[in-house]
Amino acid sequence: MPIAPQGREPDPPPEGAVQPPRGDLPQPGPPAEQAEPGPDAANGTAAPDDDYAAALREAEDRWRRALADLDNLRKRHVRELEREVAAERARTAAAFLPVIDNLELALSHATADPGAIVEGVQAVRDQAVNVLERLGYPRRAESGVPFDPARHEVVGVVQDPDADPNTVVQVLRPGYGEAERQLRPAAVTVAKRE
Repeated sequence: MPIAPQGREPDPPPEGAVQPPRGDLPQPGPPAEQAEPGPDAANGTAAPDDDYAAALREAEDRWRRALADLDNLRKRHVRELEREVAAERARTAAAFLPVIDNLELALSHATADPGAIVEGVQAVRDQAVNVLERLGYPRRAESGVPFDPARHEVVGVVQDPDADPNTVVQVLRPGYGEAERQLRPAAVTVAKRE
């Protein structure tokens, strides 16, 4: 093969000519599996690359197991939460069953003395209020107390000379629950400021 002047590539060989190997190109050697063992292999110790690969495989295995455990925990938590919600819903409904029974009893005596029916309906109402209180939602229907926007909803403002300004004059619809846990606020009328 002719030598090219410096800075210039040699001309391509003629077709069909076999080129001798060049010294600046890497020459093919034995495959990696057949490579001769290094000095560490003769001592019986693994090469650092093998240690890193083994540690990497172990870390990846632990990571996959942790992901699977986390997924199983999440699924179990969802199942337990659904079960607990259903159980609480059943307990709440069961607490109202006596109220429904007493309402049906009052309706069956609709032709009786009107005064007795009114007393019976009031007793059923008190029973329902008691159930809500046991569930953590006490009835709030106080008048004469200072207006609290966390517990009251103003539906009207009135001028009342006997009431202090910004106090509840009348409760139109009672509220249930505390300020942090409310089913609904009380609908009230409030005394106007002078």
